[in-house]
Amino acid sequence: MSLRKELLKSIWYAFTALDVEKSGKVSKSQLKVLSHNLYTVLHIPHDPVALEEHFRDDDDGPVSSQGYMPYLNKYILDKVEEGAFVKENFDELCWTLTAKKNYRADSNGNSVLSSQDAFRLWCLFNFLSEDKYPLIMVPDEVEYLVKKVLSSMSLELGLGELEELLAQEAQAAQATGGLSVWQFLELFNSGRCLRGVGQDTLSMAIHEVYQELIQDVLKQGYLWKRGQLRRNWTERWFQLQPSCLCYFGSEECKEKRGTIPLDAQCCVEVLPDRDGRPGSASPTVPQARATMQAEMELKKEEAARQRQRIQELEEMQGRLQEALQLEVKARRDEEAVRLAQARLLEEEEEKLKQLMQLKEEQERYIERAQQEKQELQQEMALQSRSLQRAQLQLEEVRQNRQRADEDVEAAQRKLRQASTNVKHWNVQMNRLMHPIEPGDKRPVTSSSFSGFQPPVLARRDSSLKRLTRWGSQRNRTSSPNRSEQQKPLNGGDKTPAPASPSLEEKLDPAPEN
Repeated sequence: MSLRKELLKSIWYAFTALDVEKSGKVSKSQLKVLSHNLYTVLHIPHDPVALEEHFRDDDDGPVSSQGYMPYLNKYILDKVEEGAFVKENFDELCWTLTAKKNYRADSNGNSVLSSQDAFRLWCLFNFLSEDKYPLIMVPDEVEYLVKKVLSSMSLELGLGELEELLAQEAQAAQATGGLSVWQFLELFNSGRCLRGVGQDTLSMAIHEVYQELIQDVLKQGYLWKRGQLRRNWTERWFQLQPSCLCYFGSEECKEKRGTIPLDAQCCVEVLPDRDGRPGSASPTVPQARATMQAEMELKKEEAARQRQRIQELEEMQGRLQEALQLEVKARRDEEAVRLAQARLLEEEEEKLKQLMQLKEEQERYIERAQQEKQELQQEMALQSRSLQRAQLQLEEVRQNRQRADEDVEAAQRKLRQASTNVKHWNVQMNRLMHPIEPGDKRPVTSSSFSGFQPPVLARRDSSLKRLTRWGSQRNRTSSPNRSEQQKPLNGGDKTPAPASPSLEEKLDPAPEN
């Protein structure tokens, strides 16, 4: 991988970390600060005029990644010289910017990875990730790196265990075709693949893999070194790389004390021990141990195997890319089918809602019909009871009418009988008032009726008048309307009127004593 591609990966993380609104653009003031820091860490001479020219304040607003690339290529990446800067310091700058926004360690301090371990895994991820943005690592590379770290801790996972472990992450990687760096860090932070290994052991394993893949360290350890000015022997921490031998003050490698170039003029010679101390190469005398040269050859062979492995992985990546394209096409087709199915489901759901509404309306209609039926049944029951009471009343009225008719007939019979009696007695009265007697016709003189008694005639005449008035009152009382006739007759419990005295008794009262 070229140096420019490695630098672009780290710069991409820094750029996206500054994109707070996730709009793909960063403000010009932030890009000025980022560019200034890149100048510093890459040991490039500052060009403040070009910086201000390119990022002068105008109305164009924030700058996208495509808008920043021309300036980045021309004024920064084109001026970078390999070996003129410390790559680790550059990576730390970009990691600090992106980790502050995206990396979430356990706030309780229970994270498996320390911040330094997370940084080194981030660098390893960038080294093995694809050259496509957003950066991802394909499952094969994830498997290779996990095995590398585990083998450094003398741990081995079976094929089934490793497949099960990666299958859990494969579900999250289906949409993008691989794992992001944050998913990769979460894989280690969860501790699922560590089998209870301590944090110190994990840190040492990550550091060893980081030195091997990132720093190209073939071999490292303590050696005795004789100084160039002061000729005393001092123990230093040495790192053997393909082109040089670096030494540090301690194994933390924080302070680099010097570099011994390993070129064609170097030779290896075994020095005898002096004063109980083993010999070592000196900066002034290009000599080293013979075993170191042999180990360098072995490391070169291993590097060649690694390059072959990388080439095989690149070929595999091409095949995977083709497979991914086919999978993407299949997923698009599947998505189209899912959308059509979703539309059908929505239509079915809408029809179901309408059906449920119709069902609810039908239930409400049935409920109203049942209520109306109950009310109608109650009303019919009331009407039936009212009809029964009316029939009972009608029957009673019919019976009363029948009794009234019988009473009227009886009264009519009595009235006819009384009328007959009145007529009879009227005839008798007329006869009495015009008596016809046999004998001679002669004028009536007072002397002829010697036996005439005026008081008696006066008494009969008054009796006749009373009889005539009684008869006319009787006729009037017999002609009222039907309702007045029925009224006294309906009272069945009333006592009958006393019988009228006979006409003879009225006309011929009992003689007074």
